[in-house]
Amino acid sequence: MEGSPQIKECPECRKTDLIQDYEAGELVCEHCGFVISPVLLDHGPEWRAFNTEQREKRTRAGAPLTWAIHDRGLSTIIGWSDRDVYGRKLKPEQKAQVFRLRKWHRRSQVSGSTQRNLAYALSELTKVAYKLNLPRNVLETASMLYRRIVRKRLIRGRTIQGVAAASIYMACRQCNIIRTLEEVAKAANISKKEGGRNYRFLLRRLQNKVPPVDPHNHISKFINHLSLSGDTETLAIQIIDLAQELRLTSGRGPAGIAAAATYIASRLTGEQRTQGDIARTAHVTEVTIRNRYKELIKKFSINVSL
Repeated sequence: MEGSPQIKECPECRKTDLIQDYEAGELVCEHCGFVISPVLLDHGPEWRAFNTEQREKRTRAGAPLTWAIHDRGLSTIIGWSDRDVYGRKLKPEQKAQVFRLRKWHRRSQVSGSTQRNLAYALSELTKVAYKLNLPRNVLETASMLYRRIVRKRLIRGRTIQGVAAASIYMACRQCNIIRTLEEVAKAANISKKEGGRNYRFLLRRLQNKVPPVDPHNHISKFINHLSLSGDTETLAIQIIDLAQELRLTSGRGPAGIAAAATYIASRLTGEQRTQGDIARTAHVTEVTIRNRYKELIKKFSINVSL
């Protein structure tokens, strides 16, 4: 069909660089100028919206599917506004009737202990992700991980909060989002020891491929928390690059290496930050920063004034 998106190349010169001329309504080849189709179909909606509010009111599609809700967002929800379709308040007997409908509707959505467990656990995942200010893809990944855990029956004998924290931390590692295990455990109101135990158990049973943490990913986080300049960030990244070339990062914690590089860079650029400030930001000890710092300046032959 003319103007359909199935046209991938020019029938004359066989090039794939096609231009959609919306003013003329034509599909044209960029190389030879051949008009492939005199009709350009618009696959968008027939209505127009000039702001976000109009777009939300006029759209007729529902919310996208999500793994963060136990029914994937496919069910309907009875609102809590207690108003009719015209915006008028409901009468007391109507309010009581809607309340009963809402209650039984909610009960019918979650049937069985497995569904109740999943609904509660996914709400815990959402709360932890909100506290840590995580992007949507991390929450979706953690929700899929938790569903796998439930299917494999690995939740038995473990708390929902502990497994949820381990799922969030594993999702952060897979999505390359820097959050320490201590931060995740604190957001989930559990101890770091419990979070680490659950994470190691899930890593062993699920056999997921979790990439190692790159020290580069810590730099931007430390720079933002310490309010340092872009020059300091660039210099810290260069220090880590050189340390990796010299294989000084092998067997060292990425947070400690990144913290030491940030400390050296801040000294070289004249932005004074103490080892204690950087240690609190990186969630490592001052001794770790001092040891990594001494190793780096010894190998680089850098003279840093203290």
